[in-house]
This record gives sequence, C-alpha cells and structure tokens, in this order.
Amino acid sequence: MAVYDSLARFYDQAFAPFERRFLARWRDETLAMLPHGSDIVEIGSGTGANFSLYPPSRCSVSTEFSIKMIEIAATKTVGNHLVQADGQALPFPDNSFDAAFATLVFCSIPDPHVAFREVKRIVRPGGRVVLLEHVRPEGMFGTAFDVLNVFTKAVIQDHFNRRTAEIAANAGLMIREVRVKARGAVNLIVAEVPEPTLLEANG
Repeated sequence: MAVYDSLARFYDQAFAPFERRFLARWRDETLAMLPHGSDIVEIGSGTGANFSLYPPSRCSVSTEFSIKMIEIAATKTVGNHLVQADGQALPFPDNSFDAAFATLVFCSIPDPHVAFREVKRIVRPGGRVVLLEHVRPEGMFGTAFDVLNVFTKAVIQDHFNRRTAEIAANAGLMIREVRVKARGAVNLIVAEVPEPTLLEANG
C-alpha cells in the first residue's frame, strides 16, 4: 500500500470538505452502533478520523497498514492501541473482540473476501461488525461507477464498484441491516458473526 504512504500527508486536507458536509455525520452514526464497554477493533484506521468518536470501551485497537498514516494517527490517539497490520492477515487470536468496524476501507483491500474472513475469525460469535463503505449503486449510476473504477483502481488502488454487503455475506457474516446513503453510493452495513453450528463447535 505504498500509494497510501504517499497520500497520507494530504489525506485529512483532501477529505475536510466531505467531512464537513456529510462524512463526519455518517461516521458518528456508524460508531454509535458499537457496543459500549467492550473490546473493539477498527480495520484500517487511516489518519485517525474516527478516534474521537470511539465509544467507551474495555479495550480499543486501531489497525492500519500504512506506516505514514499511523504516524499521523499517533497524534490523535484517545487511549486506543495502534497496530500496523494488513486487514487480510490480522495479528490477533480467534475471538479476540466483541465488535469490529471500518469506514471507507474495504474498497482498497486487495482481497475483501479474505479480510472479511479474518474479521469473522477475530470477532466473537454474536459480535457486531459495522461498516461505512462506498459501493456500487444500482442502475445507470452503477454503470458510471464501473467506468470510474478503471481509473481509481489503477491510480489509488480503490475499487469504486464493490458490492460490499454481498461480499461480507459470502464470507460468512450475517447482514442485519443496510442503510442506504447518497442514492446507494454509500452503505452503512450492520452485520453479525454467527454462532458456530453444532458441527463446527465439535470440530
């Protein structure tokens, strides 16, 4: 993710207009859905835009792949632990957290199926997964996203046309709610890690 190292110092400034208009409000709505007093983990914390919105937690961990992003995020910590980690290979034991969340992250993970399986692994059965992601909308708007994806994928490794809720479900998460934003271009996705089946429980 060298591209995000190079973008890190411009990231907050570039997103500032969107934060003022709608992103800050959507972030607040997303993190408000996390359980209080629990163990939580953020996947892809970037420069720390969500840190001030973290709920009261027993333990909060923030993962990020880009070291340059982490250097900026380190100036914003609110008692959370910063860990450099790839979302496709999270360095935590099984069932480590009560909830996981991400905002505008799964568009840039090379293999989101693998990353969602990792999330499912580290979150305890019955635990919550909350995502705020830009996704492929329906209709002609979606076709435009397909075209735009050719450029965003090549330039900044950002997949503009992913169907994130569908990918999460295929990885084994139970989708509980999808809140549609921006005419379907953004989704707030609430999922749950299912309880193991009897066969799984018995190995």
